[in-house]
Amino acid sequence: MWFMEEVGELSAALRDRNDPNNLALEFADVLAWLATLANIAGVDLEDAMARKYGDGCPKCHANPCVCGSAKP
Repeated sequence: MWFMEEVGELSAALRDRNDPNNLALEFADVLAWLATLANIAGVDLEDAMARKYGDGCPKCHANPCVCGSAKP
């Protein structure tokens, strides 16, 4: 639930964009909670990212993605 709350706060900060510092802090909060949830679930995020995105975007292979397919 806290993760979802942080995602909501990040969404609001992305809409606003008037405070770059707040936006950065909200990204940090989401990342911290994501890493916490992965740890609780026994998922190695570094390994998961390397397996899925080690060659860049799974579709265009660019890093960062240029085709947009890596968007959620």
